[in-house]
Amino acid sequence: MQHPSFPEFRFKGTLRPSQEQAVEVVRGGLAKGEKRLHIVAPPGSGKTVLGLYVWAACVRSPALVLSPNSAIQAQWAARLDLFDWEGSEKGGLASLDPKHPALLTSLTYQAVTLPARGDAETDGQAIELWKERLIEKGQAHDPDEAAFWIADLERNNPAYYKDRVSQYRKQLRELVSLGGGSLSTLHASSKAALTRLKEAGVGLIILDECHHLLGHWGRVLEDARDLLDEPVVLGLTATPPDLGGRRPEDVKRYASFFGPVDFEVPIPALVRERNLAPYQDLAYFIRPSDEEVRYIADADRQFHDIVGELCKPDAAGGNDRIEALPDWIVNVLSTHKLPTGPVRDWISFERRDKTFADAARLFLKDRKIALPENVPALPPSLLLDQRTELSVLVPVLDRYIRHGLRRSADPADHKRAEEVIARLRMLGMQVTETGTQPCASPVGRVMAYSRTKVRALLEILKAESRVLGERIRAIVVTDFEKTSTTKADVADLVDDEAGGAIAAFRALLTDEETDALDPILLTASTLLVDDDLVERFKEHALRWLRERGYDIELTAQPREGFYRVHGQGADWCPRVYVQMITDLFQQGVTRCLVGTRGLLGEGWDANRVNVLIDLTTVTTSMAVNQLRGRSVRLDPDDPEKLSDNWDVVCVAGEFSKGLDDYLRFMSKHKTLFGVSDDGVVEKGVGHVHAAFTEMKPEGIEGTLNILNDEMIKRAEVREKCRELWQIGETFDSEPLSAIEFKGGLASGGFRPFKGDLKKWSSESLTQAIAKAVWFSLKDAQLIDLGGTLYHAMRAGGYARMYLKGTKKEDSELLTRSLREVLGPLDRPRYVIPRYVKELEQTWLSWIFPEVISKYLRKKVQRLEMLHTVPSVLAGKKETVLVFQNRWNEFVSPGEAIYAHHGKGEDLVSEARNLGQVPESREFGASIHEKDVFV
Repeated sequence: MQHPSFPEFRFKGTLRPSQEQAVEVVRGGLAKGEKRLHIVAPPGSGKTVLGLYVWAACVRSPALVLSPNSAIQAQWAARLDLFDWEGSEKGGLASLDPKHPALLTSLTYQAVTLPARGDAETDGQAIELWKERLIEKGQAHDPDEAAFWIADLERNNPAYYKDRVSQYRKQLRELVSLGGGSLSTLHASSKAALTRLKEAGVGLIILDECHHLLGHWGRVLEDARDLLDEPVVLGLTATPPDLGGRRPEDVKRYASFFGPVDFEVPIPALVRERNLAPYQDLAYFIRPSDEEVRYIADADRQFHDIVGELCKPDAAGGNDRIEALPDWIVNVLSTHKLPTGPVRDWISFERRDKTFADAARLFLKDRKIALPENVPALPPSLLLDQRTELSVLVPVLDRYIRHGLRRSADPADHKRAEEVIARLRMLGMQVTETGTQPCASPVGRVMAYSRTKVRALLEILKAESRVLGERIRAIVVTDFEKTSTTKADVADLVDDEAGGAIAAFRALLTDEETDALDPILLTASTLLVDDDLVERFKEHALRWLRERGYDIELTAQPREGFYRVHGQGADWCPRVYVQMITDLFQQGVTRCLVGTRGLLGEGWDANRVNVLIDLTTVTTSMAVNQLRGRSVRLDPDDPEKLSDNWDVVCVAGEFSKGLDDYLRFMSKHKTLFGVSDDGVVEKGVGHVHAAFTEMKPEGIEGTLNILNDEMIKRAEVREKCRELWQIGETFDSEPLSAIEFKGGLASGGFRPFKGDLKKWSSESLTQAIAKAVWFSLKDAQLIDLGGTLYHAMRAGGYARMYLKGTKKEDSELLTRSLREVLGPLDRPRYVIPRYVKELEQTWLSWIFPEVISKYLRKKVQRLEMLHTVPSVLAGKKETVLVFQNRWNEFVSPGEAIYAHHGKGEDLVSEARNLGQVPESREFGASIHEKDVFV
């Protein structure tokens, strides 16, 4: 409800098209009486301005804005400079103080959700809960015995006692808040703040970065909304939350609190609208150091040694011992034996445990062990799937341990099980009672925080600096200031600084070119300044502090190559010095900031950032998108801005866990939009380079230098990427289905048409096949007659095809059909041959010069390959003939043949033996369907 004395506001700016659309959605919702609004928009898209506009122009009531940190909290009040208003003094319009609410009160979530500290009553309830847990777990028979245990701990181990009381106090608050009593668990200051807000008549709550509300904050605010008499709730976020591992009650509460997303803005749309800066995603690959490789190799060797021992026949030992691993697998497969007993047939067995059914057959194939007669062979599509060695070994070892060794009557098998479990744990796999789960591993830690990553950091920044000169504004983001406590078994390799912000900062000071960037390290507790910069820094910093009325003195303590800066005075706090360093960075006092994602991630705002180097290990879509959002803000001083977002990836593909960092890199990009080298926008790692879509991870090893050189060259020609973004063009948020592949079908030979002496190339052949499929689908009236077939070549010999200007269903049908024709023969109903012509020498061609002899060679037609007739056309003879006609027109003469028996079945078998099928060339492994945006 609008407040009667609410001032008249005038917005001095112009809303962006996406903001206008969001406002219209909000107006429509409010007109219908809706009080829960949910907007998803990327970092830099103007969520703060949008929220203020909704408050000033749509709701027009006192508002409470809640943010996850103080930096974002302050931004809400600062952005009021975009508005003029009447009827209120500027000083009383906004407040950052929970004790003095105003028309716009901007607070942190913590200010209104702070839990109460322990008191006698709360601690007593926590101890009662502790007693209940001890009895439930069988550690005490009754409350008296539990009380004796707890009292004994309080006397003899007070530190542990206090820790456990604290934990049970937290559990108690969880139980109370889950039951809807969260306000009773709050600190007195939070209760008082909520009471004052109620008295101020808050009619709108804006929840910034609302994806944080899946726990305690969300429970409190649901109850607080009732206390505040059901105000309008506007949820703003750049990334909807990851719901995995959350309490079902919290997931349900979040969904009901905000409802479905009312409006969402994709990043590419904002780039095309000139409201976000274009960017390119780049990657730099490195190998571990020699010392790290030795450690990884030793862990790998120990793992493979024990797997080898499990495979030896003599491992069976006595009568009670479980048979060797391969024999056990053969026995399980042949008898279709599940843990609860055998099932009647293979279909039932595979349906119950497909992961093991596939992995076990691959395991036997890799060791050239024949499958039991009653077990079907692996389909070609599975044989061509990308897979790592561990993806096969882990399911096999998991079942062998849990259903074989652990259930053995022989203690020696139990010991063997523990040995394998220990080796798997080193590689990041934890075998539990119910299965195998990923876990932290020393090997993974060494790869993630490899010391060689700082060398890559130097190469990237030197290249970027040479291109951008004084315009460079680079940020280097790590997980932590230092790494967490180091495990004893990797202490020599991963010290406290490895992989952290301090290690990166120190590295920058060792090279003349990167030292010239005058780097500063900024974390919540530390401020380190390059020694070349420190005097100039103090001059600019003190001026900044004086201009804003802060009473702070700065001291600088020398260290090796840098100074540690401290501020003295009541005003010195992270909120102040983070903003100060940000402003100095914007001005160019420093051109490189090193920090943690806690500070330089969500909510941090510096629109001049044009280089982001991501050294973090985060992979959740929420964290990754928030971090990448730091570099896409428009820079008024650089209208041609394009940002480079770099990942540094450590690979050692010859080892079982040597590709962990590569897989983490792929996972990071799973939900990231990016522009590809053919101008198509797509999600996933394929937009970084076409090779990353299908390249077997082991194949990266031989191309590290080539890939790195290409990435550096892309950084040198930023204008090319800007052109690929097609800025100013409309962006269709409806994806198209595309097929992407690498040449492998054309192995030479001429087109088999009369009078045509052009050789097939991978590009011309796949275009011809695509035409045959496209026209066949149109002839059969399975897709609309409109649309345009696009074909583009990408780096590394990769090609992409998609159908534009028609329904999504048509696009999907075309790509699915193309994949069948180009892919492996997986029990096709009909096949069709593809012939080429070869020119063979005759006695005349031998004796004439080349310029004449090519006309005298004998033209011989031979079968090059069998292809699948698309399943959508293979159901009826009439549509098979439609495809055959178009195939004969564009690709090759030949008759479509029924392949399930007789002549066709024999032809398929013979073609497989002669390597005349796509999978024999491993072409099928390089075909991918994906959604793209154009």
